[in-house]
Amino acid sequence: MNQLSLEDLITKLEEYNPEAIPMVKKAYSYAYYLHDGQLRQSGEPYIIHPLNVAYTLAELHADQDTICAGLLHDTLEDTETTKEEISNQFNPEVAKLVDGVTKISKLNFSSKQDQVNANTRKIITSIMDDVRIVIIKLADRLHNMRTLEFKDPFKQKENSIETLDIFAPLANYIGAYRIKSELEDISLSYLKPDKYKKIKENLKIVEEDSKPCLTEMLNAIKNILSDNNIPNEIKIRTKNIYGIYQQLEDGLRMNDIHDLMTLKIMVDTISNCYQTLGIIHSKYNPLCSKFKDYIYNPKSNMYRSLHTTVFADERLVQAQIRTFDMDKIASFGLTTYWDINKGQARDEMQKDLNDEFQFYKSLKQIDKMFVDNEDFVERVKEELLKSKKIYVYTPKGDRMELPAGSTPIDLAYKIHTQLGNTMVAAIVNDEYVPVEYVLQNKDIVKIITDPKSFGPRKDWLDKAQTTKAKRKILEFNKE
Repeated sequence: MNQLSLEDLITKLEEYNPEAIPMVKKAYSYAYYLHDGQLRQSGEPYIIHPLNVAYTLAELHADQDTICAGLLHDTLEDTETTKEEISNQFNPEVAKLVDGVTKISKLNFSSKQDQVNANTRKIITSIMDDVRIVIIKLADRLHNMRTLEFKDPFKQKENSIETLDIFAPLANYIGAYRIKSELEDISLSYLKPDKYKKIKENLKIVEEDSKPCLTEMLNAIKNILSDNNIPNEIKIRTKNIYGIYQQLEDGLRMNDIHDLMTLKIMVDTISNCYQTLGIIHSKYNPLCSKFKDYIYNPKSNMYRSLHTTVFADERLVQAQIRTFDMDKIASFGLTTYWDINKGQARDEMQKDLNDEFQFYKSLKQIDKMFVDNEDFVERVKEELLKSKKIYVYTPKGDRMELPAGSTPIDLAYKIHTQLGNTMVAAIVNDEYVPVEYVLQNKDIVKIITDPKSFGPRKDWLDKAQTTKAKRKILEFNKE
């Protein structure tokens, strides 16, 4: 890969925000001065790293303050400058962002693990203050992973495990699919190099074998959509290697993974998404059990699309149908707001995080409940980052996301505290179940309440999985 230059960053900025160029040049000069004489383990001048971080942010069309903070993100940690100096040279916003991504000094801790836990908590909870801090940290981690070859084998594995535990899930929660996928694939290549190589080789064979069928299907659908005056763009998408690895580990064979190769179909309006679905089903027989409507029921990270799997040339092909704006969000998540809400992007990001993202709400509950950093990190990993998710439905058809292993107790408290406090039983798929019943994916759940009930029993603490449910049960019993 050719070494990036300041000119490359400026060229990228000229595409979407030329007004930011003077301040970004100033930030580059300041970072260059502060890091002068420092080298990376690759032997390159250190400035190459913050420049790559800033370029990744510019690819996301980040605002001026975020780009500047990307250039300066290591200055508080690795140079003599101060937060006040950055604030004076630039502005308080840039200083706040740089401080947000700076590790807490090891002088404040008695052990390395205490420092790691405190810094992990700082990164995760920064999403509640300013999601741009997490985005800068993801860009930072992405370049570090891209250059992991210069680390020793122990560090390579340690960084890869941390990336899969913390950073890839964080990217997923804000919807930054492309960053998530690359972080996962690089991590797997260091942790399981033989499996990574084998999957990559097999995937290449599948791609070559599937290409004629998919190309023919693409052209056929494109012609029909054009004949119906539906503006469209269609691409062939290949599943990331780590995603395939996970499904193989779950016992599937490569041939059983129906979304290895996907047709990604973008159209102009939601109504044309559904019209396109009808057109595809009229030409290719659908596998009904594989249909998912994420437009009506978006994923918790705002992902919206129609998924259908159809028979084409004696093989199964998945088609994903969405609008052009939905496709941007599917690839870049919250960072798309820099394009959609110029000027107010940061405020809109925080507002939607608070209103729409279940991760944000659950994180606030865990942050309130756990003072100890180690307990906090472990709980976040178990409940939010590592846990597989299930999706259940209310009788009205509302789709609810819960950690695997959740019970009706968790669902009741997720919907409303009073619902949990007055719950006496649950009906799942038209059958009465005990409150400790472990919910399964696609269950339809009705919570039965009684306003005269004695409230949640203390033994519900062992039956509930989510921090919110446990906290509300404790609060009720204290009262």
